[in-house]
Amino acid sequence: MRIVKLNAETKKDLLKNLLKRSPSNFGNYAETVQEIVDDVRDNGDAALFSYTKKFDKADITAENVKVTQKEIDYAYTQVSPELLDVIRKAKKNIWEYHEKQKQYSWFDSKPNGTLLGQKVTALASVGVYVPGGKAVYPSSVLMNVMPAKVAGVEKIVMTTPCNAEGEVYATTLVAAKEAGVDEIYKAGGAQAIAALAYGTESVPKVDKIVGPGNIFVALAKRAVYGHVSIDSIAGPSEVMVLADETANSRYVAADLLSQAEHDEMASAILVTTSEELAEKVSVQVDKFIDELSRKEIMRKSIDNYGYILLADNMSDAIDAVNDIASEHLEIVTANPFDVMTRVKNAGAIFIGEYSSEPLGDYFAGPNHVLPTNGTAKFFSPLSVDDFIKKSSIIYYSREALEAVHTDIEAFAKAEQLTAHANSIAVRFEK
Repeated sequence: MRIVKLNAETKKDLLKNLLKRSPSNFGNYAETVQEIVDDVRDNGDAALFSYTKKFDKADITAENVKVTQKEIDYAYTQVSPELLDVIRKAKKNIWEYHEKQKQYSWFDSKPNGTLLGQKVTALASVGVYVPGGKAVYPSSVLMNVMPAKVAGVEKIVMTTPCNAEGEVYATTLVAAKEAGVDEIYKAGGAQAIAALAYGTESVPKVDKIVGPGNIFVALAKRAVYGHVSIDSIAGPSEVMVLADETANSRYVAADLLSQAEHDEMASAILVTTSEELAEKVSVQVDKFIDELSRKEIMRKSIDNYGYILLADNMSDAIDAVNDIASEHLEIVTANPFDVMTRVKNAGAIFIGEYSSEPLGDYFAGPNHVLPTNGTAKFFSPLSVDDFIKKSSIIYYSREALEAVHTDIEAFAKAEQLTAHANSIAVRFEK
């Protein structure tokens, strides 16, 4: 891995390079994606099935687009009891964590005849997109579905690509059944996002679409945003490790590669105050790449978006962490909890050498759908909040309104909105 001295110039160059990975910078695909979205919107099933044939080589029709109970039952026979047990344990952890995020309606009644409040309502329907390309992601099923279930969403619809024979990954189907998905459809890519956003003869329209995907999925979500809600327009995965001389170089190298194997465009960054650690991690990364299975993907990721930043002191290192605002941040220092209090921008923070990033990906409970490309400065992980909406409640008695009506009328007149003022005034005409 490249080792660079951390300063204002190297940080600027790094941020510029990382931002190249943002879906916003892939405008050359946007026109193609918009054509697909418009076609599915206008032509429904016919367009959806045509694109499925073109991209996935599968003959999907209205008769077989929806996954049947028979297919789900068969999927259970293909998943080992040991893996099923792990899925159920992870589900329990994810449920319990998200249950603590629940919000409730509240009302504040005053003796003066007013009642103000907030009514919390779960979304009626949500679409969950699950990738099916370079890897199998049953963990994404759990992470996207469980907070929606905790929130009380009435209907959860899932779309995921199938293979040329019209089959969906068994682990994906089992995870969906365990999580409580109501309907599953064999559709992937931008065409699946459009089907969920607008509805087709076979696929129901939803109110919100969540879930990760490739650049075509990300751009399709951006294209339909406003017609439906979305979780985010996610970029490639990223991990940052903040470490000092106490860190284990093998652990750090292994954790950097745990994200690099996702995608050629994934980023892996070590920020450290120890030159010795930097050198050891660089050597160990190369050794691990030679030993692990997805070596070509990892090598491209590390060569293009892998960095070891050598900081003069921990304060400078933490400033870099906050400027980069990584999706995943591991803190492996002598006093990790103290360092954590100084971190402002990160999607998820992993504390200590035994809290490696895959723990959060699969099992611990917090959501692994996280802000990328620096958006951790203003976005949060997927949560129960993403599956609810809030309505303001306002009640004033005649006496309460009478006490303030002239103030409201004065405010409206100051904005030259006389109809607003009149709406209040007519209630107190002599």
